[in-house]
Amino acid sequence: MIASFGVERKEVAKWAGVTSSVFSLAQSITAVPWGRASDRLGRKPVIMTGLLCTMVCFLIWGMSTSLTMAITVRAIQGASNGNVGIIRTMVAEMVTEKELQPKAFSVMPLVWSVGSVFGPAFGGLFAKPADQWPGLFGNSTFFKAYPFAFPNMIGAIFFLVSLATGILFLRETLESKRHSRDWGLVLGERIKEAFREHPHRRAQRLRRYSFQDAEVTAPLLSADARPTTAIAVKGRIEKPKSHSMSAVFTRQSIINLVSYTFLALHSVAFDQVLPVFLNYPPIEHTPENTSLPFRFTGGFGLTHARIGTIFAGYGVVSGLIQFLLFPVLCHRFGVLNCFKICVMTFPLVYIVTPYTVLIEDTTMRYVALCMILIVKSFAVIVGFPSTTILLTNSASSLSILGTLNGFATTFSALGRASGPALTGVAFTWGVKHDVIGLPYWILASIAALGIIPAFMIVEGDGPSGAATPVDSEDEDTEVDDEIVVTDDEGDDDNILGASQSSTVAAKDFTGPEDALLGNSGSGSGSNYGTVKNGNSSSTTS
Repeated sequence: MIASFGVERKEVAKWAGVTSSVFSLAQSITAVPWGRASDRLGRKPVIMTGLLCTMVCFLIWGMSTSLTMAITVRAIQGASNGNVGIIRTMVAEMVTEKELQPKAFSVMPLVWSVGSVFGPAFGGLFAKPADQWPGLFGNSTFFKAYPFAFPNMIGAIFFLVSLATGILFLRETLESKRHSRDWGLVLGERIKEAFREHPHRRAQRLRRYSFQDAEVTAPLLSADARPTTAIAVKGRIEKPKSHSMSAVFTRQSIINLVSYTFLALHSVAFDQVLPVFLNYPPIEHTPENTSLPFRFTGGFGLTHARIGTIFAGYGVVSGLIQFLLFPVLCHRFGVLNCFKICVMTFPLVYIVTPYTVLIEDTTMRYVALCMILIVKSFAVIVGFPSTTILLTNSASSLSILGTLNGFATTFSALGRASGPALTGVAFTWGVKHDVIGLPYWILASIAALGIIPAFMIVEGDGPSGAATPVDSEDEDTEVDDEIVVTDDEGDDDNILGASQSSTVAAKDFTGPEDALLGNSGSGSGSNYGTVKNGNSSSTTS
């Protein structure tokens, strides 16, 4: 695509790196504000906004007609999407048990692997449809004017499906917003009921007694009930407390952020420069252009379609590693040990990659490339979820996790911005001076530096203040107001003073006080409401 803007072949790597870096740089600027917005407004609305903006920019990107337009669209796309850190926060809020974290955090890289299968395949197979399928699209003026729009239009369909699924079925995980009415979920429940139940049985179920009918026929007081008075107090939403930066940046959080930044920098830069390396034409090695171990040049000379096929296979292998090996390895050796092994693997992979062009036999050259990509896939697929788990467990509280992941996205985006830009410039310089391995050796040096913070990490116990998992809540419970229940002898002022900012469901309590309040000495609870009896108070959920 960059070449179609009139960029010289030797300059393609540099401008491809700049285009990728602009996206990451813009994302690094806005990641923390998006994280803070999710801590205040909720995870779901921020994620839906990011999906919508990305879809729109995706379509515009496919219709870019100049390098300036492409870079501008990529910058806007990066600035309008902070979903990576927020989704990690949602996973941490839903899965608080450390034993289940490897399986839970392996889902994101698995989805990433699936995307890496279809993404390059779509880009390589459906780009320039007027040239590839002239019988079908040869007369299309639109696809002749915008040859790269078709794969982006296909991608937009997946964005629409994702957006609709999120609106209808994604549940809020932020504690202060978890019990707010979500009309998207209400519609989603109606849709599920329509497909789940036969219309005739559903009509029969709807002809049941209403709540008002049951209320009319019910006795005013049960025989053994004590007189009670229920006073409704309008529910108030408690504003999330703002935390200082010292609560976010603990020593271990800083170390994990540094380690995560190194990992994002060199791994993403490798993936960005690899297609350029594979596309670069092969060159016959002679004494004039080759002087081992460092001076040599040439690439694989592969077409975009062949490169897309390689990346598709790369994604399949990544998915298998993620699904079959990662949870088992973490359970057996521990998350931290797995991460240490991965960070020590990266430098070796980067050092040997450019030497594959020196293999004269074509079959053996491809075999060597596949082996390198399999090892790199293993290190990435195990390394990224491992560092995510370690970063999550270094947080002091769930209430600052959105902000912490926002900073993680910022720092990793800075790494992803500088890495491709650096390797793009290095590749361009290496091609001109017959040192095509220069970008890979720079990445090997960076990856070697990243080993240092990895061995300074101490695995934490996880963030405190873990809330009840979302899936365990009663999905049919909808509460709008706060109800405080007390004896008639109580003082109204005490009732109002005991009201909390969350909600409780009113019930008829007919048992003894211990059955109503539980252990009065317990200070734990979900802070949903307060029940006062006399001068004692306790929290119920």
